[in-house]
Amino acid sequence: MAINLQKGQRENINAPKFTVGLGWDTNNTSTGGAFDLDASLFLLGENKKLISDNHFIFYNNLESPDKSVIHSGDNLTGDGDGDDEQIKIDLTKIDPAVKEITVVVTIHEADARRQNFGQVRNSFIRIFNTDTNEEILKYELDEDFSIETAVEFGRIYNRNGEWKFEAVGTGQREGLEKFVSIYQ
Repeated sequence: MAINLQKGQRENINAPKFTVGLGWDTNNTSTGGAFDLDASLFLLGENKKLISDNHFIFYNNLESPDKSVIHSGDNLTGDGDGDDEQIKIDLTKIDPAVKEITVVVTIHEADARRQNFGQVRNSFIRIFNTDTNEEILKYELDEDFSIETAVEFGRIYNRNGEWKFEAVGTGQREGLEKFVSIYQ
């Protein structure tokens, strides 16, 4: 049975292979244009910086060098129920230098389209066992991010050999570039 997390809560993952599913719904009529939300992952070392540029996983770089993190690709609309984007993670293959994986969702061309996360609803991140499809945990963003164009949904981190997930839910309005500048 999945654990529903609140902001700031942490939970063990306890699965060597799991999938991160991200979902959202948008109010397409609020700006007249379609929304394109993008999931990105930053594979960080002990110093909280990217191991290398190839450890930044997003729609233009779908796999980590060791193939331990594989992004399903860009969903341009968010239409339909369930996960809009998925990332498979295999901890048995992950580079031992990776100590944290930060999961960020941004709105593509948010400024030009005059869009923000206040126009996004039913946002969630969930982790499920890749082999059994059993949901391990879920975190639903219930805050109103009325000016933010990027949200850190959560982070997966290694402490004393155990991988855990922390529900973060922190937004900012400077888009993906801001996160890139933080983690490079």
